[in-house]
This record gives sequence, structure tokens and C-alpha cells, in this order.
Amino acid sequence: EAQLVESGGGLVQPGGSLRLSCAASGFTFDDYSIGWFRQAPGKEREGVSCLSTSDGSTYYADSVKGRFTISRDNAEDTVHLQMNNLSPGDTAVYYCAARAYCSWSTYGVNYWGKGTLVTVSS
Repeated sequence: EAQLVESGGGLVQPGGSLRLSCAASGFTFDDYSIGWFRQAPGKEREGVSCLSTSDGSTYYADSVKGRFTISRDNAEDTVHLQMNNLSPGDTAVYYCAARAYCSWSTYGVNYWGKGTLVTVSS
């Protein structure tokens, strides 16, 4: 069974940092690009970042560029999202997703994780 399991979410103060992890199992991890999406209450799910399997290119939404860093640990079949200088606008459920190619669209995703909640508040 193919699975993606997120971890690392929680409550953090504005300006703080969190590191999210996405552990993969049940499929060939290296064949897929891995993206991070987030969904705040009442809003559509939006793309945050993606790491391409083809050439290792990274992509970031303008809202997180310079603050978030995506990385891949093939030895552990895990992708991380380091989030720094967090603000309340980053509050959302964060999902990782495996797909053939990086895209900002939620369509064409092969596997979704269940999500992990990030709350940025004083």
C-alpha cells in the first residue's frame, strides 16, 4: 500500500520555525516529484513547494520564497520542509504529495498524505 505520512506540525509563535517531514512507503520514491500543499480554513488547497525528481529543481510559492526550504533524503525515503520566520498567514494543514512532475495544481497527484496542522499564533 502506497503511503505518505506527514509529521512535525504543531503550534509555533510568529517568527518561529518548524520542520515538516513526509515519509514515503509502498512505492518507488525516487520516481516521483514531491510537493507540499497547504489549506487554510475556508480556502482552496494551494501549492507551497515542490522538489522535482527529474533534475532536483525546487519551486516555491512567492508567499514562502526565502523562508521555506524543501529537501529530499532518498536514503530514508523522506522529504522535509524547513519553515522559518513563520507568520499567522502560514497557519494551515500541510499536505505532501507525490506526482510524476512538479505542478501547482492539485490535479494529477498520485498519492496524498493525510496532512499535519501548523498553527502560528501568540
